[in-house]
This record gives sequence, C-alpha cells and structure tokens, in this order.
Amino acid sequence: MIIDIIFLIIFLLGINYLLKNFFNLKKAAEISKDALFPNEKSDYGGIIVPYEWKEMIPLSKKTKSYQYVKWGTIAVCIVLIALLWMVLATDWLDSSYFTLAYVFFWIFNSVKHRGNLFILEDGLILNGKFYHFYQIKDYEIEKIVRWHSLYGLDDKINNAYKLTFKIRSRFTQPQFVIVQQHEQLEKITSFLNQKGIPFFEKEKAVEM
Repeated sequence: MIIDIIFLIIFLLGINYLLKNFFNLKKAAEISKDALFPNEKSDYGGIIVPYEWKEMIPLSKKTKSYQYVKWGTIAVCIVLIALLWMVLATDWLDSSYFTLAYVFFWIFNSVKHRGNLFILEDGLILNGKFYHFYQIKDYEIEKIVRWHSLYGLDDKINNAYKLTFKIRSRFTQPQFVIVQQHEQLEKITSFLNQKGIPFFEKEKAVEM
C-alpha cells in the first residue's frame, strides 16, 4: 500500500511536470516572434544547443520540435496512466520495483524541447520557458578552450563561448547555450546590459 501511494505521488508530480513544460513552451512559441534577438536568420546559425550540439532553430507552433513536445506529452501521459493502472491493479510491481522506477524516470525525461535563447522586451525565453528580467540573477560567459570541460565534445563549440544564466529562487537552473562568434556574443550582451542584467565575473570568465 505504501509503495502504491509513493508511485501515485510520483505519477501526479510527473504529470504536473510534463504539463507545465508544455504550457511554458506554448507561451514561449506565442511570444518568440517579438524577440529583439534573434531577429535575423543569420542570428540562429551562431547559437548552438547543448548536448545535441545543433544550431538553434526558430520557435513556433508549426516547428517539428514543438509538435514533438505537444504530441509526445499526450503520448507519455497515456503511457503513464497505463503504468499507474498496472501498479495499482496488479502485483507486477512486487518483482519489478526498480525497473518500474527507472521506466518512470526515463519517461519523464523523454519529452524535451531543443534548447533556445530569445531576448524580448521584458524578459528571456531560455530553453522553452519565459523568464522576466527581474528573475535573472546574472549571466556568465566562459570561452571554451583546452582547459574547459566542454572542449573537444564537438568541433562547433571549440573556441566558442558558453553563455549561462542564473535564475533567482530556482534549485534547478536552466541549461546554457553556446555562442560561436564573439561579434554575436557582443550583440547579445549589449541587449542584456541595456536591460540591467549583471555580468558575473570569475576566474576563467570572459571579460566583456
């Protein structure tokens, strides 16, 4: 009974997480057209998405990545409901506790949108979620050279710049983006400085 309750809680938290991610992305898709940056096609090519190391693409409800998240969220919710029924209505869990826990974790993380960065008049869209400027604590820039942990993971990011934003009152911070060209980085930081976002300086950070 206790295990059933635990998985019910995990299920509800997971559904809430998936739905919040989708509605955040939906809002981001609706307002990204008003972005101050990127506002030219050439701007997209210099922004590299972490881990897949692919170039950033425009965000709208018609893009494949948005549709993937939309229909993937629906499909995952159906699968989770089916798994929850199996947990509550059968004894399958008795011999598959750790396997099922892993399946739940994998499913929760299977519907993700490709990373992105949009600067708007009143905030940022970062990895599919909008943040007001007052939510941004600061930003940090590191050049990806031989000492850097990302160096060598992909040719596109070597000698590029890691741009990280710190969000106030969040335990889990958003992912970073990679900016390939220094000229493009200056364009981004110009907007950030105009909006009063502090630049966090530390050893190995780039002086702007």
